[in-house]
Amino acid sequence: MAEAARVLEYESRYNFGTAAPAGEAFPETAPEPRETPGVQERIRQRERARAEAAALKTPMFSPFAAVGFVFVAALMVLVVLAQISYHEAAAETVRLNTQLTELNERQRALLIEFESVICMKEVEQYSRDVLGMSRPENYQMSLINNITGDRAEVLGAGNKDTLRGFGSFISSLLEYFK
Repeated sequence: MAEAARVLEYESRYNFGTAAPAGEAFPETAPEPRETPGVQERIRQRERARAEAAALKTPMFSPFAAVGFVFVAALMVLVVLAQISYHEAAAETVRLNTQLTELNERQRALLIEFESVICMKEVEQYSRDVLGMSRPENYQMSLINNITGDRAEVLGAGNKDTLRGFGSFISSLLEYFK
C-alpha cells in the first residue's frame, strides 16, 4: 500500500508542466552541481566592468534636440501670448458693444427730447416776426403735373456690403498682428 502511495505521489508532481516527475522526487538521481574553477571570479570581473562602463558613459545630447526643444517652447509662448491677446480683444469688444448700446439709447432719448422741444407755433412766430416771412396766398401756389412720375435708384448697395465685410476682415487681421 505504501508503494501505491509513493507511485501516486510521483505521478501527481510534474516538473514545470512536463511529463517528467519533479527533481526532488528522485534525490538519488539528481546530479551534484560541480563547481567550475574561477567562475565566481569571472562573474565579479564582468560586473565590475559593467559598472565602470556605466560610470564612464555620459548621456549624449543632440544639438538638434536642443533646437527642437527651444522651438517648441517658443511656439508654446506664442500660443499663450495669442490667447492672451484674443481674450483682451474679446473683452474690449464686449466693453465697446456695451458702450455702443448705451450710446444708442442715449441718442434715442436725446432725439425724443429734441422733437418734444420744437414747437411749430414758435417756429411760425419766429419766421413771421424775425425773418419777415408769411404764409403763401392761393394765387402764389400752382400745381405742377408730372407725367413721368418719380423714380429713385440705389446704386452699389450689394457691393458696398461685400466690400465693407472684406475690408472689415482685412482690418481685423491687421489689428491682430500689431
